[in-house]
Amino acid sequence: MDHVNHTWIQSFILVGFTATGTLRLLAFSGTLCIYLLTMAGNLFVIVLIQADSGLSTPMYFFISVLSFLELWYVSTTVPTLLHTLLHGHSPISSAVCFIQLYVFHSLGMTECYLLGVMALDRYFAICHPLHYHALMSRKVQLWLAGTTWVAGFSAALVPASLTVTLPFCLKEVAPLMRSACVDTSWRAQVHIVVIGMINACNLVLILGLYGGILRAVLKLPSAASRAKAFSTCSSHITVVTLFFGSAFIVYVGPAGNRPEGTDKLIALVYSFLTPFLNPIIYTLRNKEVMEAVRRVSQRIRDT
Repeated sequence: MDHVNHTWIQSFILVGFTATGTLRLLAFSGTLCIYLLTMAGNLFVIVLIQADSGLSTPMYFFISVLSFLELWYVSTTVPTLLHTLLHGHSPISSAVCFIQLYVFHSLGMTECYLLGVMALDRYFAICHPLHYHALMSRKVQLWLAGTTWVAGFSAALVPASLTVTLPFCLKEVAPLMRSACVDTSWRAQVHIVVIGMINACNLVLILGLYGGILRAVLKLPSAASRAKAFSTCSSHITVVTLFFGSAFIVYVGPAGNRPEGTDKLIALVYSFLTPFLNPIIYTLRNKEVMEAVRRVSQRIRDT
């Protein structure tokens, strides 16, 4: 394609998630409802962990960090989605679009690193129980949590910089790179390699840690102790499956073989539904959390 006469697009028009008439109202209402429930659920998890001393363990500290991340993660994209559903095709300034892209990728990569840290926490708790509190001291917890945020926001600079330096000819964003005036194939490949490698490395780490956990659990003397050990990992395994499964389908899977619109639905899963499901996964059928709810509720009634 000719590289001359490129003009800098000052704004974009979001497309892909629009509807008309009653369908638009239903889509907006449903999205708003799930968004508010997501915010409420993750806030509930954070407040409960802070309010109850029985949940002052490294595992619940990292769960609260995950919930805090999910609040920002879902708020990066859903308000724009709600605006698009309500008003139809609407312009968004290029600066806001690029900032949103960077923050979205940063939070996604931070969650990827955080899930690895949470697997490490479970590994220390089950495989090295006598040294667990020394290995996961408060200082170590804060350092690990902070490192995931620094690593996530640093790694996201690569895909964000590859996109922001492109000249754009089209104002419609679906997705952003396809609006560029030049060939973006090598940038898209680097984008996929960076995100794919980060996801793959963290997934290999998680699988390796769970391999060690499995060996340690199988050596436990009773079925009850094995069941208890596995129960502390089941929620994390479910979240890992949701996150990495959808991310790998989008960034690593063969896009050409998927029906049109599939990527949008998968993107909704890990950018919208996963933050909604995480508080449910970590609280339902969790006896410690339910007991904490009862304790906090009792304290509130007694005041």
